[in-house]
Amino acid sequence: MLPKHVISSLDLSKEEIELIFDEADRYEKLNRTSKELEGKVVALAFFEPSTRTRNSFDSAVQRMGGRTIGFSSSEGTSVEKGETIADTVRMLESYSDLIVMRHKLDGAAKFASEISKVPIINAGDGKHEHPTQALIDLYTVRKVKGYIDGLNFCVLGDLKYGRAVNSLLRLLTKFKPGKVFLVSPQQLRIRTEVKDTLNFPVIETDSLQDVIDMTDVLYVTRIQKERFADEIEFEKVKESYKVDISTVNSMRKDSMILHPLPRVNEIDRRVDKLPQAKYFYQASLGVQVRMGVIHQVIGDSR
Repeated sequence: MLPKHVISSLDLSKEEIELIFDEADRYEKLNRTSKELEGKVVALAFFEPSTRTRNSFDSAVQRMGGRTIGFSSSEGTSVEKGETIADTVRMLESYSDLIVMRHKLDGAAKFASEISKVPIINAGDGKHEHPTQALIDLYTVRKVKGYIDGLNFCVLGDLKYGRAVNSLLRLLTKFKPGKVFLVSPQQLRIRTEVKDTLNFPVIETDSLQDVIDMTDVLYVTRIQKERFADEIEFEKVKESYKVDISTVNSMRKDSMILHPLPRVNEIDRRVDKLPQAKYFYQASLGVQVRMGVIHQVIGDSR
């Protein structure tokens, strides 16, 4: 079983990650259906709006026979009346067996885990982490390539504010990647406190062209307007990179492109039809991976 809470990629051992991947494979074979959560309730506490993450958790719980309660933004809840995170968590823990939580503040999920009597799964907190997205990312790599160790990764875009990037890089510390290229504008370089948690060397550059032909997995991220306090700073970097047909032509034939979605203009729509484009396949795997996580946290042992 996993630790009681899943807050950071660093909470997971390699053995636990591989167990989740194996469970995801098992649920795929079962057509993503089980009854192991019958009688259990999962609270989806999304203080920050989300489409894919919330719906895939909702689908995962229902496909396991459980029920969900909760909210999809703080609008219309007691939070708008001034209720604290602590009080909201204490309320939800009395109604549910598990809380899946997303919040705009760094550390909100960690704080919740310190007071909650039921497990907390971090579904994204500020610019901090999004561990289940990272699990989906590396599960997709394993599904497509069959292995993770030794592959060269290139992470492109907003490395400063991107929580999915932070979690992916931290999850990679449990494996043995080949070269890891970090490509971003100077203003969006990876933060020191994240870089210091990595146990492999990274190569930082602002030139995708210099590293694209050495890349096995190109991980593209959106430059997130909502993370910038100053819109002028966002305008300076918002279209720094675009993956287009010429980019893909420079890639290895067996390489792959991932993106946590949603995208804006950072990937040309014409790339979608190319064999390297795996981001919609990646999104499709979200439900079974999250079923695997939930199974490890509160599901029944077989």
